[in-house]
Amino acid sequence: MPGTRSRPPRHLADLDPAARRAAAAELGGEPFRGDQLARHYFARLTDDPGEMTDLPAATRAGLASALLPRLLTAEREQSCDQGMTHKTLWRAFDGAYVESVLMRYPARVTICVSSQAGCGMACPFCATGQAGLTRNLSAAEIVAQVVAGARALARGEVAGGPGRVSNVVFMGMGEPLANYAQVMIALRRLTDPVPSGLGISQRSVTVSTVGLVPAIRRLSAEGLSVTLAVSLHAPDDELRDELVPVNKRWKVAEVLGAAWDHAGATGRRVSIEYALIRDVNDQRWRAGALAGLLSGKLAHVNLIPLNPTPGSRWTASTPGATREFVAALEARQIPVTVRDTRGRQIDGACGQLAASARPSEGPRVLPLMPPVPSAE
Repeated sequence: MPGTRSRPPRHLADLDPAARRAAAAELGGEPFRGDQLARHYFARLTDDPGEMTDLPAATRAGLASALLPRLLTAEREQSCDQGMTHKTLWRAFDGAYVESVLMRYPARVTICVSSQAGCGMACPFCATGQAGLTRNLSAAEIVAQVVAGARALARGEVAGGPGRVSNVVFMGMGEPLANYAQVMIALRRLTDPVPSGLGISQRSVTVSTVGLVPAIRRLSAEGLSVTLAVSLHAPDDELRDELVPVNKRWKVAEVLGAAWDHAGATGRRVSIEYALIRDVNDQRWRAGALAGLLSGKLAHVNLIPLNPTPGSRWTASTPGATREFVAALEARQIPVTVRDTRGRQIDGACGQLAASARPSEGPRVLPLMPPVPSAE
């Protein structure tokens, strides 16, 4: 059952290079064996001791078992879009479920990762939020999702031939900034140069938040040039209090103030995530109000069609309402795109596979599709 153990086992990806060397020495090996293990995991994308022929045969299995334990097991895999979109339901060591989605495009490959099993933010239109929080993921559990995607690409298991992960978005299950310490470690592992990490550009990583203002300000001080995405969903506090309950603690003005400070610190424009919900937040006047908040700011609006489930009172905006919303923003010179909602055929929204793996609890709202970062 989930929660039977406080933390996942220690993994190489939880450790910085010095700690890896120390761990290898503690296990009776030479310290440089930690560097060798990192090279296998981050450069060669393997945790199989049988492939680690540069390590002594007598110790390689023990080192790999101690420092490269299998953290996630693929419980279910689905693909669509001619094999260009892959979703994986992962089962963790304690039975908790998380999801990741790999999406291949002509010029990039994006992986959407989870940072928590479940979510404690309780947004009413989101399946993950309605299911509640099981636990935080460890840094290595987050990194493992990316390594698995990178391995599948390198081995040519994704349509389009061999490739590499170019973009990572923390927009899967969970609120990343509510698991701040582990997400920061994961960010370092993802962006540290190979073989210390995966060598993904910081500018190609996006961290989403519903608006945890103190954590946004901490992120701005980290010296990382990652993109911040704010799940706004409403320009006015009255509606956002309902759609994003944390707004009762940090109002729209506070959230956006922290976001603009982040943009100033990093030079990166802020992505404003806005799920279009029919007759709830898709009125033209709300588009005007949103434009007023963003005018002159380093920001881009990503409109996301809601992916509803039968029985839910929340449903997607009509195409006409979506066009009007876009037109109202464009009339005020606000950069805007409507997100490509990949994976509808495969329960592509965060939390759908995990919800289906649990016992039925009646109709459940399906959350947003994994978003696709705009090309820059």
